[in-house]
Amino acid sequence: MRKTVFALLMLSAATTAAAAFTPEELASRTVERRAVEAVIWGIPAVNYDLMLQEMLTKTKGKVNQIVYWSRPLDWHNQTLTPNPDAIYLMAFTDTKSVGPVVIEVPPAEGGSINGNIVNVWQMALEDAGPSGADQGKGGKYLVLPPGYKDKVPDGYIPLQSDTFGGYALLRSNLASHSDADIAKSVEYAKRLKVYPLSQAANPPETVFTDAQGVVFDSTIKYDASFFTSLNRVVQSEPWLTRDKVIIDQLKSIGIEKGKPFSPIASMTKQLEAGVKEGREWLETKYDTGQIPFYEKSMWNYIGNPELVKSAQGGYAEPDAYPVDLRGVAYSYAFVGVKRLGAGQFYLISLKDKAGNPFEGSKTYRLTVPPNVPVQQYWSLTAYDRKTQALIRNMSRASRSSQIADLQKNPDGSVDLFLGSKPPEGKEANWIPTDPKHEFEVMFRLYAPTKALFDKSWVLPDVEHIQ
Repeated sequence: MRKTVFALLMLSAATTAAAAFTPEELASRTVERRAVEAVIWGIPAVNYDLMLQEMLTKTKGKVNQIVYWSRPLDWHNQTLTPNPDAIYLMAFTDTKSVGPVVIEVPPAEGGSINGNIVNVWQMALEDAGPSGADQGKGGKYLVLPPGYKDKVPDGYIPLQSDTFGGYALLRSNLASHSDADIAKSVEYAKRLKVYPLSQAANPPETVFTDAQGVVFDSTIKYDASFFTSLNRVVQSEPWLTRDKVIIDQLKSIGIEKGKPFSPIASMTKQLEAGVKEGREWLETKYDTGQIPFYEKSMWNYIGNPELVKSAQGGYAEPDAYPVDLRGVAYSYAFVGVKRLGAGQFYLISLKDKAGNPFEGSKTYRLTVPPNVPVQQYWSLTAYDRKTQALIRNMSRASRSSQIADLQKNPDGSVDLFLGSKPPEGKEANWIPTDPKHEFEVMFRLYAPTKALFDKSWVLPDVEHIQ
């Protein structure tokens, strides 16, 4: 009898435990949980879609054309951690309706391009320019649609994509920021061509649309609109084999290929909660997951080496798919680089020498040692800590070795200053910050040389001085 009573009590306890959540509560928790995972998994594609939509809705630009900025970037360009010391051009390609698309890069004569060509997931297909596949000789990069079987004509650099969409980020290098050198860089950049392979015998003139002065805001929107962007990608692109595990999870939050995405009010609220948690997860991983480039340094790798290795291999490793690391990376940056370290290398810092976050109301100094190991140029840029974009309403965002009036010390080193006000007499070396916001900094090295990688040249930490 006692055994029977005990068994009934245990069954009752188990039933009570099982009923801790109602069916409605379980459904709600499932949506929120899967929304978090969708944010982490889908952010590279959403990042891409936001840039594409800005071009389509705020400029006259179209796919298979080129949108460009006719001056070095200022705060109006709100893409993630862009480079304000080059002329930026972007060619969004779409092979679904026109078939293979040619991106023709001119030889590095009278100018040069640092280019990266990626798919919708921002996985690098190839780099272009002196540090890319054409090695500065110029080349015709041929972006092929998924499943393309036809023979590729001679004279092209074939890039097999597994998505119909994608883009090329093409930076036309500057000798300086003078009006004459800017005009020269733009003129060289307009030798780029984009056209369908089907019209290669008589290519149409490439259309260039100037986005200078347009508030081009592709910062990640951590609200329900995130899933609208993600749905656009799901509807327009094929499923990749490695991502099929996410199909049912997306279906549970209302995203299903071939069906409209129209969440009811209660689901929208759950999606909002999920995307908020996803943002907090990404920010925490970003803050705590930095890997120092130098021992005991505040300068970190821009991308986790594990992610870089996997992405450069096309995520083809059978036992690795670093979705979490990828999600973090595309929460603060865009594009993919096939040969990172050849054409460019980046270091990022979130904290000063003492380990404190950068505050826009304080003043900081970075002493750049002489003989920076680059063949092209170096630069320091400040970004808004929350948006990862250029700080809004600032007169400039960076200082670089291209600046003619940059003040140098007798030993060839350069003192750069960051803060809401310039130190007296140091305006030429000053990067303004917003006193109300925290910021972060990125040090870029274009065409880096051996001394960077063997670390015989060391970049010191940024110091708080007042």
